[in-house]
Amino acid sequence: MSDDLNAMLEPGMLVQNPAEPDWGTGQVQSNINGRITVNFREQGKVVIDGSHVMLIPVYKA
Repeated sequence: MSDDLNAMLEPGMLVQNPAEPDWGTGQVQSNINGRITVNFREQGKVVIDGSHVMLIPVYKA
């Protein structure tokens, strides 16, 4: 279930929302009870329901 994969997201991590690629890369602000607040470069601050959206971690080389 996607809850388990989003559970490892912590503040400061970089993520992308595959359903909204135009938002660009965002930085996780908080992850509380499956509600993930992310500040996206192109969209601003968004609260995401982690049980409905699978965020993709972005790792810088």
